[in-house]
Amino acid sequence: MSKSNIHPTAIIESGAKIGNNVTIEAYAIIKENVTLHDNVVIKSHAYIDGYTTIGEGTIIWPSASIGTKTQDLKYRGEKTFVIIGKNCEIREFATINSSCQENSVVRIGDNCLIMAYCHVAHNCEIGNRVIMANNSMLAGHVIVEDFAIIGGMTPIHQFSKIGCYSMVGGLSRITHDVPPYSIGAGIPYKLGGLNLVGLKRHGFPYEIRKNLTRAFRLTYRSGLRLSEAMERIENEIEPSPHIQHWLDFCRNSHRGLIGLQGITSELQEDLSEYEELLEKED
Repeated sequence: MSKSNIHPTAIIESGAKIGNNVTIEAYAIIKENVTLHDNVVIKSHAYIDGYTTIGEGTIIWPSASIGTKTQDLKYRGEKTFVIIGKNCEIREFATINSSCQENSVVRIGDNCLIMAYCHVAHNCEIGNRVIMANNSMLAGHVIVEDFAIIGGMTPIHQFSKIGCYSMVGGLSRITHDVPPYSIGAGIPYKLGGLNLVGLKRHGFPYEIRKNLTRAFRLTYRSGLRLSEAMERIENEIEPSPHIQHWLDFCRNSHRGLIGLQGITSELQEDLSEYEELLEKED
Protein backbone atom coordinates (compact mmCIF):
# COMPACT_ATOMS: atom_id res chain seq x y z
CA MET A 1 0.00 0.00 0.00
CA SER A 2 3.01 2.31 -0.35
CA LYS A 3 2.58 5.74 -1.86
CA SER A 4 -1.21 5.53 -1.67
CA ASN A 5 -3.71 7.81 0.04
CA ILE A 6 -6.03 5.66 2.12
CA HIS A 7 -8.49 7.19 4.57
CA PRO A 8 -8.35 5.62 8.05
CA THR A 9 -12.06 4.76 7.98
CA ALA A 10 -11.75 2.76 4.75
CA ILE A 11 -11.89 -1.03 5.21
CA ILE A 12 -9.36 -2.99 3.18
CA GLU A 13 -9.31 -6.72 3.82
CA SER A 14 -6.10 -8.69 4.00
CA GLY A 15 -5.25 -10.08 0.57
CA ALA A 16 -6.41 -7.08 -1.45
CA LYS A 17 -3.73 -5.83 -3.86
CA ILE A 18 -3.32 -2.05 -3.95
CA GLY A 19 -1.08 -0.34 -6.51
CA ASN A 20 0.85 2.90 -6.24
CA ASN A 21 -0.80 6.31 -5.93
CA VAL A 22 -4.21 4.78 -5.21
CA THR A 23 -6.76 6.92 -3.38
CA ILE A 24 -9.37 5.23 -1.20
CA GLU A 25 -11.76 7.64 0.48
CA ALA A 26 -13.73 7.41 3.72
CA TYR A 27 -15.87 4.34 4.40
CA ALA A 28 -15.06 2.58 1.15
CA ILE A 29 -14.84 -1.22 1.45
CA ILE A 30 -12.30 -3.27 -0.51
CA LYS A 31 -12.65 -7.05 -0.13
CA GLU A 32 -9.83 -9.60 -0.02
CA ASN A 33 -9.68 -10.69 -3.68
CA VAL A 34 -9.76 -7.21 -5.22
CA THR A 35 -6.86 -5.77 -7.24
CA LEU A 36 -6.54 -2.01 -7.71
CA HIS A 37 -3.91 -0.91 -10.21
CA ASP A 38 -1.92 2.31 -10.03
CA ASN A 39 -3.69 5.69 -9.82
CA VAL A 40 -7.13 4.20 -9.15
CA VAL A 41 -9.51 6.38 -7.11
CA ILE A 42 -12.19 4.78 -4.95
CA LYS A 43 -14.60 7.42 -3.65
CA SER A 44 -16.39 7.27 -0.31
CA HIS A 45 -18.83 4.44 0.47
CA ALA A 46 -17.99 2.47 -2.66
CA TYR A 47 -18.09 -1.33 -2.23
CA ILE A 48 -15.69 -3.52 -4.24
CA ASP A 49 -16.11 -7.29 -3.83
CA GLY A 50 -15.27 -10.58 -5.53
CA TYR A 51 -12.38 -11.33 -7.86
CA THR A 52 -12.42 -7.81 -9.23
CA THR A 53 -9.57 -6.05 -11.04
CA ILE A 54 -9.75 -2.30 -11.68
CA GLY A 55 -7.36 -0.86 -14.25
CA GLU A 56 -4.98 2.05 -13.95
CA GLY A 57 -6.51 5.51 -13.64
CA THR A 58 -10.11 4.37 -13.23
CA ILE A 59 -12.35 6.30 -10.82
CA ILE A 60 -15.12 4.64 -8.84
CA TRP A 61 -17.57 7.24 -7.54
CA PRO A 62 -19.49 7.20 -4.22
CA SER A 63 -21.79 4.28 -3.42
CA ALA A 64 -20.99 2.28 -6.55
CA SER A 65 -21.15 -1.50 -6.01
CA ILE A 66 -18.79 -3.69 -8.04
CA GLY A 67 -18.06 -7.42 -8.08
CA THR A 68 -20.97 -8.53 -5.94
CA LYS A 69 -22.65 -11.87 -6.48
CA THR A 70 -24.57 -12.29 -9.71
CA GLN A 71 -28.35 -12.10 -9.58
CA ASP A 72 -28.57 -15.15 -11.85
CA LEU A 73 -30.39 -17.84 -9.86
CA LYS A 74 -28.28 -20.54 -11.57
CA TYR A 75 -25.20 -19.38 -9.63
CA ARG A 76 -23.81 -22.11 -7.39
CA GLY A 77 -20.74 -20.44 -5.94
CA GLU A 78 -18.40 -20.70 -8.94
CA LYS A 79 -15.27 -18.56 -9.08
CA THR A 80 -16.03 -15.67 -11.41
CA PHE A 81 -14.40 -12.34 -12.27
CA VAL A 82 -14.95 -8.67 -13.00
CA ILE A 83 -12.25 -6.90 -15.03
CA ILE A 84 -12.49 -3.14 -15.56
CA GLY A 85 -10.03 -1.42 -17.89
CA LYS A 86 -8.00 1.76 -17.69
CA ASN A 87 -9.25 5.32 -17.26
CA CYS A 88 -12.92 4.46 -16.81
CA GLU A 89 -15.40 6.41 -14.72
CA ILE A 90 -18.00 4.40 -12.82
CA ARG A 91 -20.41 6.94 -11.42
CA GLU A 92 -22.61 7.07 -8.33
CA PHE A 93 -24.72 4.03 -7.40
CA ALA A 94 -23.76 2.07 -10.51
CA THR A 95 -23.90 -1.71 -9.98
CA ILE A 96 -21.61 -4.15 -11.77
CA ASN A 97 -22.29 -7.74 -10.72
CA SER A 98 -19.89 -10.61 -11.00
CA SER A 99 -20.41 -13.35 -13.54
CA CYS A 100 -22.02 -16.80 -13.59
CA GLN A 101 -20.33 -20.08 -14.61
CA GLU A 102 -16.83 -21.12 -13.55
CA ASN A 103 -14.06 -18.68 -14.59
CA SER A 104 -16.44 -16.49 -16.58
CA VAL A 105 -15.83 -12.75 -16.71
CA VAL A 106 -17.74 -9.49 -16.74
CA ARG A 107 -15.41 -7.27 -18.74
CA ILE A 108 -15.39 -3.51 -19.26
CA GLY A 109 -12.83 -1.99 -21.62
CA ASP A 110 -10.76 1.19 -21.39
CA ASN A 111 -12.00 4.79 -21.23
CA CYS A 112 -15.64 3.90 -20.57
CA LEU A 113 -18.16 6.16 -18.83
CA ILE A 114 -20.77 4.27 -16.83
CA MET A 115 -23.07 6.95 -15.43
CA ALA A 116 -25.12 6.99 -12.24
CA TYR A 117 -27.48 4.11 -11.43
CA CYS A 118 -26.43 2.03 -14.43
CA HIS A 119 -26.48 -1.75 -14.10
CA VAL A 120 -24.17 -4.30 -15.73
CA ALA A 121 -25.26 -7.90 -15.14
CA HIS A 122 -23.46 -11.24 -15.32
CA ASN A 123 -21.44 -12.36 -18.37
CA CYS A 124 -21.58 -8.92 -20.02
CA GLU A 125 -18.79 -7.62 -22.25
CA ILE A 126 -18.34 -3.89 -22.83
CA GLY A 127 -15.76 -2.59 -25.28
CA ASN A 128 -13.59 0.52 -25.22
CA ARG A 129 -14.90 4.10 -24.99
CA VAL A 130 -18.48 3.03 -24.39
CA ILE A 131 -20.90 5.48 -22.76
CA MET A 132 -23.87 4.29 -20.73
CA ALA A 133 -26.07 7.22 -19.69
CA ASN A 134 -27.87 7.37 -16.34
CA ASN A 135 -30.00 4.38 -15.39
CA SER A 136 -29.34 2.35 -18.54
CA MET A 137 -29.29 -1.37 -17.77
CA LEU A 138 -27.67 -4.43 -19.30
CA ALA A 139 -29.19 -7.84 -18.61
CA GLY A 140 -27.00 -10.95 -18.65
CA HIS A 141 -24.75 -11.91 -21.58
CA VAL A 142 -25.07 -8.54 -23.34
CA ILE A 143 -22.22 -7.44 -25.62
CA VAL A 144 -21.58 -3.74 -26.24
CA GLU A 145 -18.96 -3.01 -28.89
CA ASP A 146 -16.44 -0.14 -28.97
CA PHE A 147 -17.64 3.48 -29.06
CA ALA A 148 -21.31 2.61 -28.61
CA ILE A 149 -23.54 5.04 -26.71
CA ILE A 150 -26.62 3.91 -24.75
CA GLY A 151 -29.09 6.61 -23.71
CA GLY A 152 -30.52 6.91 -20.23
CA MET A 153 -33.33 4.76 -18.85
CA THR A 154 -32.81 2.14 -21.54
CA PRO A 155 -32.94 -1.60 -20.74
CA ILE A 156 -31.06 -4.06 -22.94
CA HIS A 157 -32.50 -7.59 -23.17
CA GLN A 158 -30.26 -10.51 -22.25
CA PHE A 159 -28.04 -11.93 -25.01
CA SER A 160 -28.51 -8.80 -27.13
CA LYS A 161 -25.61 -7.10 -28.89
CA ILE A 162 -25.02 -3.38 -29.44
CA GLY A 163 -22.82 -2.70 -32.46
CA CYS A 164 -19.80 -0.38 -32.51
CA TYR A 165 -20.31 3.36 -33.06
CA SER A 166 -24.07 2.95 -32.67
CA MET A 167 -26.15 5.40 -30.69
CA VAL A 168 -29.20 4.11 -28.82
CA GLY A 169 -31.57 6.88 -27.77
CA GLY A 170 -32.79 7.24 -24.21
CA LEU A 171 -36.05 5.73 -23.01
CA SER A 172 -35.76 2.95 -25.58
CA ARG A 173 -36.23 -0.79 -25.10
CA ILE A 174 -33.74 -3.05 -26.82
CA THR A 175 -34.93 -6.60 -27.45
CA HIS A 176 -32.71 -7.59 -30.40
CA ASP A 177 -29.29 -6.76 -31.83
CA VAL A 178 -28.59 -3.14 -32.76
CA PRO A 179 -26.42 -2.97 -35.91
CA PRO A 180 -23.11 -1.11 -35.81
CA TYR A 181 -22.82 2.51 -36.96
CA SER A 182 -26.59 3.05 -36.58
CA ILE A 183 -28.79 5.47 -34.66
CA GLY A 184 -32.27 4.87 -33.32
CA ALA A 185 -34.67 5.16 -30.40
CA GLY A 186 -38.15 4.43 -29.12
CA ILE A 187 -40.55 1.75 -27.96
CA PRO A 188 -40.86 -0.06 -30.29
CA TYR A 189 -37.34 0.76 -31.44
CA LYS A 190 -37.02 2.53 -34.78
CA LEU A 191 -33.74 2.92 -36.63
CA GLY A 192 -33.05 6.36 -38.02
CA GLY A 193 -30.24 5.31 -40.34
CA LEU A 194 -26.52 5.66 -39.77
CA ASN A 195 -25.02 7.60 -36.88
CA LEU A 196 -23.56 10.01 -39.43
CA VAL A 197 -22.70 12.79 -36.97
CA GLY A 198 -20.89 10.32 -34.74
CA LEU A 199 -19.02 8.78 -37.67
CA LYS A 200 -17.89 12.22 -38.84
CA ARG A 201 -16.66 13.08 -35.35
CA HIS A 202 -14.65 9.88 -35.31
CA GLY A 203 -13.02 10.72 -38.63
CA PHE A 204 -14.76 8.24 -40.93
CA PRO A 205 -14.00 9.32 -44.53
CA TYR A 206 -16.88 10.31 -46.81
CA GLU A 207 -16.50 7.20 -49.00
CA ILE A 208 -16.76 4.89 -46.00
CA ARG A 209 -19.87 6.70 -44.73
CA LYS A 210 -21.39 6.55 -48.21
CA ASN A 211 -20.75 2.81 -48.49
CA LEU A 212 -22.11 2.15 -45.01
CA THR A 213 -25.23 4.11 -45.94
CA ARG A 214 -25.68 1.86 -48.99
CA ALA A 215 -25.22 -1.21 -46.80
CA PHE A 216 -27.82 0.09 -44.35
CA ARG A 217 -30.33 0.79 -47.11
CA LEU A 218 -29.87 -2.61 -48.70
CA THR A 219 -30.34 -4.28 -45.32
CA TYR A 220 -33.28 -2.25 -44.02
CA ARG A 221 -35.02 -0.53 -46.94
CA SER A 222 -34.71 -2.71 -50.00
CA GLY A 223 -37.35 -5.26 -49.08
CA LEU A 224 -34.82 -8.03 -49.67
CA ARG A 225 -34.38 -11.04 -47.45
CA LEU A 226 -31.42 -10.58 -45.13
CA SER A 227 -29.37 -13.21 -46.94
CA GLU A 228 -30.06 -11.51 -50.28
CA ALA A 229 -29.15 -8.11 -48.90
CA MET A 230 -25.88 -9.46 -47.52
CA GLU A 231 -25.03 -10.97 -50.88
CA ARG A 232 -25.65 -7.70 -52.69
CA ILE A 233 -23.57 -5.76 -50.17
CA GLU A 234 -20.72 -8.20 -50.64
CA ASN A 235 -20.93 -8.03 -54.43
CA GLU A 236 -21.78 -4.37 -55.02
CA ILE A 237 -20.03 -2.34 -52.30
CA GLU A 238 -16.30 -1.72 -52.18
CA PRO A 239 -14.86 -3.93 -49.40
CA SER A 240 -13.42 -2.39 -46.25
CA PRO A 241 -13.04 -3.47 -42.61
CA HIS A 242 -16.22 -1.52 -41.73
CA ILE A 243 -18.31 -3.11 -44.47
CA GLN A 244 -16.96 -6.50 -43.45
CA HIS A 245 -17.93 -5.82 -39.84
CA TRP A 246 -21.45 -4.90 -40.98
CA LEU A 247 -21.70 -8.19 -42.88
CA ASP A 248 -20.31 -10.26 -40.01
CA PHE A 249 -22.55 -8.59 -37.43
CA CYS A 250 -25.71 -9.04 -39.47
CA ARG A 251 -24.97 -12.62 -40.50
CA ASN A 252 -23.99 -13.71 -36.99
CA SER A 253 -26.85 -12.07 -35.13
CA HIS A 254 -28.30 -14.59 -32.67
CA ARG A 255 -31.31 -12.60 -31.52
CA GLY A 256 -32.00 -11.03 -34.91
CA LEU A 257 -31.53 -7.45 -36.05
CA ILE A 258 -33.74 -4.93 -34.31
CA GLY A 259 -36.27 -3.03 -36.41
CA LEU A 260 -35.64 -4.97 -39.58
CA GLN A 261 -39.34 -5.00 -40.45
CA GLY A 262 -40.29 -1.91 -38.46
CA ILE A 263 -39.71 0.91 -40.97
CA THR A 264 -42.74 2.16 -42.87
CA SER A 265 -42.48 3.63 -46.36
CA GLU A 266 -43.39 7.09 -45.02
CA LEU A 267 -40.61 6.90 -42.44
CA GLN A 268 -38.19 5.70 -45.09
CA GLU A 269 -38.80 8.86 -47.14
CA ASP A 270 -38.32 11.13 -44.11
CA LEU A 271 -35.11 9.37 -43.08
CA SER A 272 -33.73 9.40 -46.62
CA GLU A 273 -34.19 13.17 -46.79
CA TYR A 274 -32.48 13.54 -43.41
CA GLU A 275 -29.49 11.46 -44.50
CA GLU A 276 -29.16 13.42 -47.74
CA LEU A 277 -29.08 16.71 -45.81
CA LEU A 278 -26.33 15.41 -43.56
CA GLU A 279 -24.27 14.20 -46.50
CA LYS A 280 -24.53 17.63 -48.18
CA GLU A 281 -22.54 19.08 -45.27
CA ASP A 282 -19.48 17.57 -46.95
